[in-house]
Amino acid sequence: MSAADPSALLAASFAAAVAAADPGKVLPAHLPGPQQLLHFGRTLVVGAGKAAASMARAVESHWPADCPLSGVVVTRYGHGAACERIRVVEAGHPVPDEAGEAAARQILQAAQSLSENDLLLVLVSGGGSSLLSLPVAEVPMADLRSVTRQLLSSGAPIQDINVVRKHLSQIQGGRLAQATPARVLALVISDVAGDDLSAIASGPCAPDPSTYGDARALLSQWEVKVPAAVAGFLERGIDGGIAETPKPGNSLFSRVENRLIASAHRSLEAAAEVFRGAGIQPVILGDTITGEARDVAQVMAAIAREIAAHQAPFQRPVALISGGECTVTVRGRGRGGRCSEFLLALGQASVGIERLWALAADTDGIDGVEDNAGARLTPDSLVRARALGLDSRRMLEDNDAYEFFSRLGDLVMTGPTLTNVNDYRVVLLA
Repeated sequence: MSAADPSALLAASFAAAVAAADPGKVLPAHLPGPQQLLHFGRTLVVGAGKAAASMARAVESHWPADCPLSGVVVTRYGHGAACERIRVVEAGHPVPDEAGEAAARQILQAAQSLSENDLLLVLVSGGGSSLLSLPVAEVPMADLRSVTRQLLSSGAPIQDINVVRKHLSQIQGGRLAQATPARVLALVISDVAGDDLSAIASGPCAPDPSTYGDARALLSQWEVKVPAAVAGFLERGIDGGIAETPKPGNSLFSRVENRLIASAHRSLEAAAEVFRGAGIQPVILGDTITGEARDVAQVMAAIAREIAAHQAPFQRPVALISGGECTVTVRGRGRGGRCSEFLLALGQASVGIERLWALAADTDGIDGVEDNAGARLTPDSLVRARALGLDSRRMLEDNDAYEFFSRLGDLVMTGPTLTNVNDYRVVLLA
């Protein structure tokens, strides 16, 4: 593709990043073959996440017709896919709901029904923490929802949020693997910086190094108003009255394999090839870039300014590519997600830098809770905004980046992509 149309190039790079995490392409190679299946009795498929339905569909498409297969997976509303042998349930995300709770209960009960001769095939992807919500009996769903909402708006990173979730769950933090005597193969699409298996969907089949004490400390750190039932349960756990989540080194994990099949970095590499093919140097800054979206934007703008002024540390044309999950501490009343907020902050911080284009979008097709994947920034975005009477600085303070880019016609709209390897960002200096 030619570099003559930067906006088209940005869109093509995002499409390549998403395609690199398409379950239909990456999952089949990791399924057990017909000869391996002879060693098992039943195969039960369970899973949770934004990609769970498309992963289930990929399993069905490549499963031998004469081999038994059944199961249930839970995904976000609007992210379902047609399956015949595996039931697909849609539920709430990012705040859990009763549909997810009921599906998680069914998944746990089905896993408990297996024998040591069976196979539990677990399909794990980002979003599974909310979707696979089965709170402990002592904690009502309403309390879990309250804690989740507060953590999501506090600016807490997903790893911290998931430490709390794991210690209020009957199924996360390795407890799904602990609940079954079967062999377990978990196929994992990572949306977590650093691909920490214990954090992806709160690690239903992975050992959990965190503790009840960690969960309580994080709730205090992020100033969450903790319901009495939650506080009491965590206190009992800290005092040893409730068993901890299974830890690294636990013998149960000798029959469990967690296998990473797609990740943010692999998607960044696919995007880099698009720019390389257009004669533009791609620079992958990393897939673990986190922090407040507007702070990350300041850093990206500083790098871009150095390139523009001094042709260092890279020379134009260059595409600065990054992934990871930024956070937004919500202080205003506007609409927006972390990707669009990053871009609005980048636009302000990069004033005076010529020939700068950028795109930021979530690979699942949903930026936060809105209907866009993200947005694009062009060299004249702020000029066009002023002509429309938009105050970009005020809108950023009001967390209203969605409205800003919507008025410009620069939202990136894909609909659910049925995968998720976290956010994709690129700053192009042509």
